[in-house]
Amino acid sequence: MALVAAAVAVWLVGWWINARLARLPLEGAARLLPPLVFGVTLLLIWELAVRGLGVSPVLLPAPSAIWARLVASLPTLRADVMQTFVKGALSGYVIGCGAAILTGIAVDRMPFLRRGLLPVGNLVSALPIVGMAPIMVMWFGFDWESKAAVVVLMVFFPMLVNTVQGLAATEPMQADLMRTYAASYWQTLFTLRLPAASPFIFNGLKISTTLALIGAIVAEFFGSPTVGMGFRISTEVGRLALDMVWAEIAVAALVGSAFYGAVALIERAATFWHPSQRR
Repeated sequence: MALVAAAVAVWLVGWWINARLARLPLEGAARLLPPLVFGVTLLLIWELAVRGLGVSPVLLPAPSAIWARLVASLPTLRADVMQTFVKGALSGYVIGCGAAILTGIAVDRMPFLRRGLLPVGNLVSALPIVGMAPIMVMWFGFDWESKAAVVVLMVFFPMLVNTVQGLAATEPMQADLMRTYAASYWQTLFTLRLPAASPFIFNGLKISTTLALIGAIVAEFFGSPTVGMGFRISTEVGRLALDMVWAEIAVAALVGSAFYGAVALIERAATFWHPSQRR
């Protein structure tokens, strides 16, 4: 019970530190302190509670065991990330988001597409991934192409909706000014409407980062070569190697967070002029 009491003490100390940090005007890298303290506190409580209560590693391994397995399996994890993220998720993300932006411009240009395509898009976006993934595997095979197809299906319509909404967000006075200058549709699109829509587009890009990785991992449950994060998770669960499963989950979380952060940094550099990016 000593370890359980220590876990409670760690929770109280972490609560006290974060409560104090929340009252401080943190700037720059110091703003990372609250989530860092919270994460370290959570890991310590997890470690102490698992060891103090004698939880079986088959049910919930300790963070130290997960870390040891992660370090020992780095080559395997690296190959899984290359297969799932680089080949499946990233390629599907680029294809799906790029196609959605081009389709959004076409929908904005031709109103009949808005009335016909968007309702169909809402229907398709509601389809369950666990139902579509096996179909994509049957159509495109067991390699990364089927995972990319699932990712395209997942990211296309959220990205399309954000693009269409962004293109419609132009101020009427700004549009009148462009007409006063006798600007063509394409001149107005590239000099006014796309820049004005960039916050919406980047919002869709950030949402799609998580959808892409989730879609690729889930798709691998239904067919994959002997490599990949989804394949590894399903295989190791069958072998009751929960430390490897949690190592894959930790790597997936890190890769997904890094992907989201990279898109957010690109957004900050590309839309520095927008009020949302000003301090």
